[in-house]
Amino acid sequence: MSGRDEYYNKAKQQGYRSRSAYKLQQIDDTADLIAPSDTVIDLGAAPGGWLQVAAERADGGRVVGVDRQRIESIDGVETVRGDLTEESTQAEIAERVGKADLVLSDMAPNMTGEYELDHARSIHLARQALDVARTILTPGGDLVVKAFDGRDLDDLEADIEDEFEYVRTVRPDASRDESSELFLVGKGRMTAPVAVDDELTVEITDTGDEDDGIAKVDDYTLFVSDAEEGETVEVRIEGVKPRFGFAERID
Repeated sequence: MSGRDEYYNKAKQQGYRSRSAYKLQQIDDTADLIAPSDTVIDLGAAPGGWLQVAAERADGGRVVGVDRQRIESIDGVETVRGDLTEESTQAEIAERVGKADLVLSDMAPNMTGEYELDHARSIHLARQALDVARTILTPGGDLVVKAFDGRDLDDLEADIEDEFEYVRTVRPDASRDESSELFLVGKGRMTAPVAVDDELTVEITDTGDEDDGIAKVDDYTLFVSDAEEGETVEVRIEGVKPRFGFAERID
């Protein structure tokens, strides 16, 4: 039995709307993305296979699907009908959802059969999803985007890596053998007001468990080695995480 038949038949038997439901299951099993009570946004969600999986795994959370096509009702799932390439749709997502823990995109272009064109269009759609993620992901949130392998993939991966703690490539078994599709997973959205090698002056307002000094920059926590509460020190940023960073004093 071919891989296509296996997952197609399995989806029919288990009540999933598309075989791609198993792609999300396998991506989630690999990258640990969906947790109970999460808010999950699925871009290009029709017919709803990924929404079904997200609703199962984000038990008690909020799942929102976005697509130009109408999505038949799914228990516990909200839908937004609109074109993601239009600013009005992106604005509606931001207004209705507020902040999300995970942004998913299984969007693919209408295939022309011209590989370079189809690849470029897939990268464009992935970048649309990245733009949405920049707007609505919480600090530490995650992103999954589909793309076709090709010359522009490295640039897309680098841009995602700039926004997240790290990025990895996942090729789920449920993808068809002949497909060039892959999924880039950005883990740990970083919204820090500082960057590595920045130099600034901070006030040490507390002491951490490891006896490092603690400073705040726009409510972002910095751990400063060899600094004590009450000091004002000059520091250089050595590491940045989604919710906190590390600095060395240079004064």
